[in-house]
Amino acid sequence: MKIQLTNEATRKIQDKMNIENKPGYLKLKYDTEGCGCVVSGIPTLWFVSHPVEGEDVQIETNSYPILVEKSKMVFLDEELKIDFSPQSNTFQLKSPGQIINGRMSFVMFPGE
Repeated sequence: MKIQLTNEATRKIQDKMNIENKPGYLKLKYDTEGCGCVVSGIPTLWFVSHPVEGEDVQIETNSYPILVEKSKMVFLDEELKIDFSPQSNTFQLKSPGQIINGRMSFVMFPGE
């Protein structure tokens, strides 16, 4: 899997991490909670304090390494790009053939 972050996305992530000023990891979470079916998940960008051991795979990018759950990689395209849209003030997850999530949430420390 290959993930690229645009300059806009990298700047926005840096801004968000500087606000919290806590160490952590970026994670591309395929969130299935409340979706009813694992195939209907929604990709979300999380900032977590620690990886889930054994489940997360670290993907190197052009900016920050990103964790992805190994079991959910099958639902994501092989080439991904994370962008940020100032117009909608949201992140976007794209592949060469489609926009996977045009309004991707960024969640700081979910469940903590």
